[in-house]
Amino acid sequence: MGLSGIPGPIWKSRTQKPLLYPILKILARASFWIYCRKLVMNEPALLRINGPVLLAANHPNSFLDSVILDTLFSKPVWSLARGDAFKKPLYSRLMRAMKIMPVYRTSEGVENLSSNYQTFNDCIALFRNDAIICIFSEGKCINEWHLRPLKKGTARLAIKAWEEGIPLQVIPVGINFSSFSQFGKNIFLQFGQIIRSTDISLQQPDGLRHAAFNTLLEKELQQLVFEIPKDDLKLQQEKLAFPLSLLKKWLLFIPACIGALLHAPLFLPVRSFVNKKTKDTDHYDSVMVAILMLLYPLYLILLTIVIGVWAGWWALLVLIISPITARAFVMLNRQTGN
Repeated sequence: MGLSGIPGPIWKSRTQKPLLYPILKILARASFWIYCRKLVMNEPALLRINGPVLLAANHPNSFLDSVILDTLFSKPVWSLARGDAFKKPLYSRLMRAMKIMPVYRTSEGVENLSSNYQTFNDCIALFRNDAIICIFSEGKCINEWHLRPLKKGTARLAIKAWEEGIPLQVIPVGINFSSFSQFGKNIFLQFGQIIRSTDISLQQPDGLRHAAFNTLLEKELQQLVFEIPKDDLKLQQEKLAFPLSLLKKWLLFIPACIGALLHAPLFLPVRSFVNKKTKDTDHYDSVMVAILMLLYPLYLILLTIVIGVWAGWWALLVLIISPITARAFVMLNRQTGN
């Protein structure tokens, strides 16, 4: 029996401990205030929705897309991600701990495709227990502001649930970031019209109903996903940035400088490490946020101990001041570009 309370192969991993997921969610919610400069959302009430729900989202920013959805939704959000991301044991453990399940493509080995049947069966079991699952309908992560052609996986999973009498609601989700390289970003989370079983004819052949479903989903996502060329810096600034007043800049300047100095011993080595490890991939942003999220509590404790040698109990103020100054730095940091 695993985190979800539902038996199945996906939950049998010995690396998953009962308390790991809740701890990660607490860390994710606490760190969100620092790495998210501003959140723009059109339907906040949907964050409290009950399942069964399938979130059909675009996929611009690797597993950070999953982390953000799980951070914001009241209920746990399971996610489906590319199977090749599970090749390395460390990544596999981390993603499974965050309730992310693998979906394999032909390019990742025909021998792995049979695992998709088990993943889909696990999803159906979760839906029967009113779970929320996110699937990235484009199939592949690319750091861009553009909606790519949709794969058939979302349609197959939704229709499979409807055929089994599950009252599944499919919610189109558009996720947009102000940058894929700057720490501290504006996040635009937009929800579309809910798609239900009555919106397509389930009596049609598979090809026709899959096409009908994807047409509905694509129409919704086109309204939610920004279309901005990577080289159009002016449009990026216009659509993704929120300028600060001169007064706010002056008020934030000193705390931001303190934040830069306090956090440089952590931030700079991590940034250098992640740059090397994620070179020529679209995972930099996600890995950067994940590592800092996990290391920051330890860094705060260490920083407090070091300062405490000279300042005594006054060093406990570091636990309050440091996050505030980090937030100030994020507010003044560049919002778009590299």
